[in-house]
This record gives sequence, C-alpha cells and structure tokens, in this order.
Amino acid sequence: MAPLVALLPVWLIAIGLIWLPMKLMSDISYFFFASMAMLLGVVLFSRPVQRIVFARMLGARPPTSRELLALQPAWNTVSQANHFSSDRFVLAVVDSDETNAFACGGHLLVVSSYAVDHLRQDQLTGVLAHELSHHMGGHTVALTISQWMSLPIIGLARLGILFRNFAQRVTSKFTERYVAARFVMQALASLLTATSYLLLSGFSAAQALNNRIGRASEYRADARAAQMGFGHELLSALRNVGNHEIQKGMRLRPMLSTSTHPPAGTRVAKLEALLKRDVAHKRRSVRRHQ
Repeated sequence: MAPLVALLPVWLIAIGLIWLPMKLMSDISYFFFASMAMLLGVVLFSRPVQRIVFARMLGARPPTSRELLALQPAWNTVSQANHFSSDRFVLAVVDSDETNAFACGGHLLVVSSYAVDHLRQDQLTGVLAHELSHHMGGHTVALTISQWMSLPIIGLARLGILFRNFAQRVTSKFTERYVAARFVMQALASLLTATSYLLLSGFSAAQALNNRIGRASEYRADARAAQMGFGHELLSALRNVGNHEIQKGMRLRPMLSTSTHPPAGTRVAKLEALLKRDVAHKRRSVRRHQ
C-alpha cells in the first residue's frame, strides 16, 4: 500500500482542481466529491467492467479461438490445482513481441501474444500460476487503485501542458503595445507549467516506489507458484524469457532498473535455489520417517 500513500497527496490536489469549477456551480463539498471519486474505482474490480473496460484501458483484448486453445487447458490445470472455477478470472491477451504477462484488478490475467505463440503448454501453466499468485497475494489490489488514482493526475498534467503551449503561442503574437496582456499570459503559462510538473513529479515518485515494491512481489509470486506445484513449469518459462531477452538485447535497456519485473536470470537463480531447498527438505523429511 506504500505507493498509494505516496500517490494520495498528488491525487488530492488533482481532485481539488477538478472540484473547484464544480464548486462554483453546486454546493458539493470537497470531501464528498473526493470520496465519490475514490469509490467509483471499486467498479474496476467487477468482472464485467474488467472484461469490457479495464482490459481495453490496458491495451488487452479477448483471446482468439486459436489462442484460447493454448491458454484454456493451461488455465484449467492451474485453476483446478487451486480449487477455483475456471471462469472466476478473466483471460486476456496483449499484442506484444515480448514474452510477458501481468495480473491486474481482481480477476484479470493478461498474457502477451508472443508468449501464447512461443511457450509450451506446461510453460504457460507456470506463467498463469505466477500471475494467479499475484491475485492470491493481494498484489493487484493496490496496483488497480493506483491506476485509477493516476487517471486525473495524468489527465490534468497533460491538459495543463496543452494550455501552457497555447498560452505561449498567444503570447508570442502580442506586440510591445500589449505589455500587460503579455505579462498575464506569461504568468498563466508559468503557473500551468508548475502545476503540471508538480502533478507529474508526484506521480513519478509514486511510480518509482511502486516499481521497487513490484520487483519484490515478483519473487513472492514465484515462490507461491512453486508452492502450488508449478515451480518447474515456471522455471522453464523464465529460462525461455531469459533467452528472448538476450536475443533482443532487453537486458541492456537503460530503463531496466525501473521495470516492475526483475531480470529473468535473477528470477531463475532464486527459483532454482528455492526448488533445491524444497527437494532437500523433502529428502530430510523422508529420512526422518524411515
């Protein structure tokens, strides 16, 4: 929940800026308006909204019949192992040439089209078990709320930059005879610039914290997937991801340090060590009972 706490002050400012013009037209209080804006985010956790609206916001789509032939058997295996109905969660696909997947909302499991096309079915079970682990660990709740809170922040920041650019263009057309008008427009442009940067800097700080915490949650989800019995399947998928990263040079990206997903090689090493410890623990348990 730490990223939400970091994002909250900037969100309150953004909501206040939206509330101000509404206050001029009605008697609605700031507290009531902010509370309703936050409560509206609850609808994002319903399956129909996630299937129709939220998935599209993330650039995801329903699987094609061919993709469903690969995903559904793998998902049935994972859901049965955890005693879930297979329709409790929503499967979606995002068009990408990277081997990737993510969980979001309360029911959304998204897999990249490249992963569906290039991973074996046992590897897909490992991937889906990992993403289900995010839901079971509650990792997606804060992520979904923060995405909802980000909408007014990003929207107002972009609107402020748009108006600032317009004000700067208008200012450049004023002649020396309109000194007062030039001053007002320049002051307005400066105010809009400062407001936009304030919103974006707060949002960036919260995102950096979210990415740092997100990397730790990836390791926990790997461990939970191993506890489900899909550790070796996930390990095989991660090795595939590692090979793909090396081939495409993804590990050399400058923004890797801010990525929510740690390097596949690091995850492979940690998961291998975890699986070896589990095997050693089982052997010791067997010896005790002999």
